[in-house]
Amino acid sequence: MAEAKQGNRWTMVIDLDKCTACQACVIACHAENNVPTVGPEQINMGRAQHWLRIERYWQGEYPDLRARYIPVLCQQCQHAPCEPVCPVFASMHSDAENINVQVYNRCVGTRYCGNNCPYLARVFNWFDPYFPEPLNEQLNPDVTVRYRGVMEKCTFCIQRIHAGADRAALEGRPLRDGDVVPACAQVCPTDAIVLGNLADEHSRIHEFVKSKRAFALLEDLGTEPAVIYLKGGESHVS
Repeated sequence: MAEAKQGNRWTMVIDLDKCTACQACVIACHAENNVPTVGPEQINMGRAQHWLRIERYWQGEYPDLRARYIPVLCQQCQHAPCEPVCPVFASMHSDAENINVQVYNRCVGTRYCGNNCPYLARVFNWFDPYFPEPLNEQLNPDVTVRYRGVMEKCTFCIQRIHAGADRAALEGRPLRDGDVVPACAQVCPTDAIVLGNLADEHSRIHEFVKSKRAFALLEDLGTEPAVIYLKGGESHVS
């Protein structure tokens, strides 16, 4: 993995040996980031709004097939294919955090970034969001509500990253490992998801990425993702 050019290097590790595909992370992502649900008709048209999804794949040969699960979200690529194709620079790289951010009020909905994403981690908002009462009372005030015609995606809960940095600054100390916990990691019952700053040599994440079990999705593409997976064993089978 390439070192960050400057600033932080936020990295997520997902232990597939711990993931049970309960989808609590998916629900938490919806609630934290004001992601609307679209209903079965839109789903059948391929218009799901999930920023985080649980992919299922099969391992082995019949009749010894085993179901495996892997959470897929924006990989926060160091060399993101979505960035150079955006005509209005709505998809851009944050030098301070070294993650890929989406500027919603700049996006004009060309969907070039979504077409160029090999991980299919971006979604297009086909409609104005609708949160019937009392669901409108649970919207997160720290996250904007996007409207029709823009691309959306995971940003590692960047609002929580900023909140953690502000809290550390008020206390007159550097940002510590564990100060920032994204919504998906907070609700994971098996602690399968961990977010940390790879630039911090004393962080848990720094040790995880050195594991022999560590791998990235589609590594041959050279996108250098900031999401690292730990290979699962034989414990989770169906």
